[in-house]
Amino acid sequence: MNDVPDHDPSVPQEPTERPDPIEAPDRRAAHDAGEQVVAPHAQWAPPAPGASSLPAADRAHEPTAPLPELSPPLPPPAPAPAGRAPSGGSRVPGWLIPVVAAVALVVGLGGGLLGALAYDRISDDSPSGPGYSGDGLAGVDLEDAPPLAAPGSVAEVAQAVLPSTVQIIAEYQGEATGASGSGWVLDGNGHIVTNNHVVADAATNNGPIVVVDHDRNRYDAEVVGRSPIYDLAVLYVKDHEKLTPAKLGHSTQLQVGEPVVAIGSPLSLPDTVTSGIVSYLHRPVTTGDVDSQSWIDAIQTDAAINPGNSGGPLVNQKGEVVGVNSAIATAGGGSIDSEAGNIGVGFAIPVEQVRVTADQILKTGKAQYPLIGAEVKTGGVPSGAGAEISKINAGSPAEEAGLRKGDVITHVNGSRVADGNALIVAIRTHQPGETIEFTLTRESEEKKVQVTLDGKEG
Repeated sequence: MNDVPDHDPSVPQEPTERPDPIEAPDRRAAHDAGEQVVAPHAQWAPPAPGASSLPAADRAHEPTAPLPELSPPLPPPAPAPAGRAPSGGSRVPGWLIPVVAAVALVVGLGGGLLGALAYDRISDDSPSGPGYSGDGLAGVDLEDAPPLAAPGSVAEVAQAVLPSTVQIIAEYQGEATGASGSGWVLDGNGHIVTNNHVVADAATNNGPIVVVDHDRNRYDAEVVGRSPIYDLAVLYVKDHEKLTPAKLGHSTQLQVGEPVVAIGSPLSLPDTVTSGIVSYLHRPVTTGDVDSQSWIDAIQTDAAINPGNSGGPLVNQKGEVVGVNSAIATAGGGSIDSEAGNIGVGFAIPVEQVRVTADQILKTGKAQYPLIGAEVKTGGVPSGAGAEISKINAGSPAEEAGLRKGDVITHVNGSRVADGNALIVAIRTHQPGETIEFTLTRESEEKKVQVTLDGKEG
């Protein structure tokens, strides 16, 4: 008996190898090869009766769920045209493989990007619900640049004067850092203005004095000269290249109600800026104790001044120094060097007095103040009637002018004098050698006398 061939020799054999699913996803090829074709993610089911199964060796790659067979097999491919090499039985054109691979790559990249975006949204742990936008401050109109300081504003004044303001740390009662005050740079030669009471103890005992500028640079300082009468002192710093001089203004042009700014180191807090107004002008103020009393024709302000502000600048809206913060009124009658704090009434030495006293100190190392050689009654409640003379010194300008004990001085150069303190302050706004006019009452008769002022160091 002749063996029956397993196949018709005239029909080309299909390849028995399973095509790679990426390179040949065509279902028709899979069907002609006798394989089961599956849909992705389908559940597994037993093969239909009469359906062939994969060899045991391929079970590791067996699809999890067969689909029904496709329509009847397609006819075999036509023979290759003359002159063209046969395709080796493959039904997939050669150009299709790289095209499919490229498409798969593009799809893969796109899927990766979409997946990343989806992950970002899913992994966002921001709360959800009413009021949450998920965009943070994306919809808020935020200004990156700080606001500009308006001309004449406290901010503009502070920016202009802070580089010229310093903190002063001096020895007091044997402690190297016992006194803390303020000051400001007078000129480009390293001279600093402050209150005498800030450095008096250190100057008397040759103790250390340190100046700390706006950038926290520290300088050893020495006293050039000081005036206990006017509560002013001038210091000198050798390495002063980094110091910025302040601009000087005129306190005589101030008006009550005008805004002013006080800068200094209250309570050892450097670069503190407070603001207020001019509360009063030409306020007679006495500070210190009996042995070192100071007499100030003061600018009164409600800008906060506290212990440590002493010696710092009082500044107008142009950023010009118009005074030196020196004293405060307290409920107990104390001054800036007491333990009391600000209650809204502070006093500054007019810058005109600073000009005179600093000029004297820088020229001679000493300061002078004027006097007439007489004593007046002070203290108590001001009567408003004037200053009564209680004593005339022999050979004094007062005696030469014809003043007598019991005379009541009511005006100095035409300005009203309320009491003894006001007379002393009015006299000390002038300089030794000047001639001033007194208006006085003697036995109910008004007189005017000319007095040429004498001078004394102090």
